[in-house]
Amino acid sequence: MVMSAIVRFTTADASRECLGQIRGLFSTAFDENFTEQDWEHVLGGWHVVIKDDGVVIAHAAVVARVLEVADRAFHTGYVEGVATHPGRQREGLGSQTMSEVSHLLRSEFELGALSTSVHDFYERLGWKRWQGPTYVQHNSELVRTEEEDGGVMALPFGPSRDIDLTSSLSCQSRPGDDW
Repeated sequence: MVMSAIVRFTTADASRECLGQIRGLFSTAFDENFTEQDWEHVLGGWHVVIKDDGVVIAHAAVVARVLEVADRAFHTGYVEGVATHPGRQREGLGSQTMSEVSHLLRSEFELGALSTSVHDFYERLGWKRWQGPTYVQHNSELVRTEEEDGGVMALPFGPSRDIDLTSSLSCQSRPGDDW
């Protein structure tokens, strides 16, 4: 009998084999369109995986970032690397993974955020589209990122539950995609 299990761990606690399976999942799920910088964005925080008979078939990462809403900084759990093996999609595995991510966000952070073009999936899970302008902090300069407007989503709760989704939103610059 094949057994599925959902597991949460940090990058530091992950085995080399598990990280290799996650990297392999991305290659399969994203048709080899997952860059080394994308991989770097996934590392350094938490991972939520679903394993089937010991093999990773679904994944989401949460990394710590500081996002500023208007002029208020929030300790944010930023979601990266959400993927389900193509042969196992439409089984609810992504929803299960994101449900566990939601629990993690609420226990460790003040706000959840992510960038996506697949809004419907996340909206079903309570995420909201950011409606205000987005910016990236490059050293001391705040740079407008109009191309990201409408792609960033937030999961407000606790200290962020009443944030104005039409306010400006900014993040620190990083290699690769800032958002």
